[in-house]
Amino acid sequence: MASHSVQGNGAAMDATRSYVTARTYDTEGKSVTGSIAPPPGALAQPQPAPYPAFFKVCGCIECYKPSREVLEYDYTYDDVSGKKPPQSYPRIRERGEFYIDSFNGEPWSCSFGTAEKNGIWFNSSDQAGSIMSALVWVLMLYSAVTVTLLTITEGIPVTCGMVYDMLCFMALACHTKTSLTDPGSVPLAAIPSERQRLLKDSHSMCGQCQTFKPPMSHHCRICNRCISRMDHHCPWMNNCVGANNLKHFLLFLVYTWTCAAYALALFGWNYFFCADENCTFHPIVVHLVRVMTILCVGAFLFTSSMLMNVCYGLMTGIGTIDRLKKKATNTMNQSDEEPIPLKDVFGIQGWYTWPFPVDPIFEDFDQTVGYCLPQRLDRERQFMEYKRPIPDIQLATSMELPKCINDLLPV
Repeated sequence: MASHSVQGNGAAMDATRSYVTARTYDTEGKSVTGSIAPPPGALAQPQPAPYPAFFKVCGCIECYKPSREVLEYDYTYDDVSGKKPPQSYPRIRERGEFYIDSFNGEPWSCSFGTAEKNGIWFNSSDQAGSIMSALVWVLMLYSAVTVTLLTITEGIPVTCGMVYDMLCFMALACHTKTSLTDPGSVPLAAIPSERQRLLKDSHSMCGQCQTFKPPMSHHCRICNRCISRMDHHCPWMNNCVGANNLKHFLLFLVYTWTCAAYALALFGWNYFFCADENCTFHPIVVHLVRVMTILCVGAFLFTSSMLMNVCYGLMTGIGTIDRLKKKATNTMNQSDEEPIPLKDVFGIQGWYTWPFPVDPIFEDFDQTVGYCLPQRLDRERQFMEYKRPIPDIQLATSMELPKCINDLLPV
């Protein structure tokens, strides 16, 4: 089993500030390896954990529990003053273990935008997208208010109204998470991963960003950034749909489709199968229900087509933009993309986190987004060498000019 790495996404990665030794287990669940002995002079390491580091769920994904297996270094631990005991050195991880890099390299500035220096991702350059994104909230709140009035006027049972309002709440939460989440913007310091360097001799560069362009990524002119595994720019989200927010976008489609189907089922049952006087809607609410019925039919058809589009992209590994390009050049039969596994969409936390709009923890962050960062690779190298990781390596400034420049200066 190959080594796995779990990378956090900025401040969203809030792992426990401790680490334990985990083991590697074979297919029968028996321990086959123990912890590697530290080199001479290294600090004593903790004892191996008495339980597996990961386990099978539904037979389709390996789930990871941060509380059971954490291999990290606490960058906030202050042992310079000498009043606290020195922090233990990180140990070398074994095969089959997860590697956590909890260092937060994201900007902490309280500014909105899509630039690399902005701390909160928000696209404000597209006025039409902002209007369409706000319209989603207006329509969802309109439907929630209509169903609530039906509940108050005893047109539908209270339980049905509560279920619909909960679905609307989850849909709006997923919409907000999709709009305010970095879809996978490629930083300026991005470099090809080790696997890409071994398989390819040349790599693509973005002519707009002037940086490395990972495979399956595209430059969005609205966000003005290169987006990893970009599917498309959605005006209803006012954001791109990429590797980091595909889960939230998919959940929004599922909850919106469920809301529309559930409302149409309630209205259809009331109109066709209920002949009791208690099923009669209030005269004022009837007009709201008629408008909502038209909206639900449109939302049901639109989300159905989008769900089929997203599922097709997951099964074929071809995003919407790539599919349109291949159809225009008649090269769909020459596609060599592989299907996108669900763990690269929903993460490896476990199936119980799939219905909620929480940031996924990917099994191999570099492989999912298609690039590496030199800073992360250097921290991993220090982990491997039993050294104390340094958050940022500051280059020493020198006033001496290079010899090639000195030769050009006048004497």
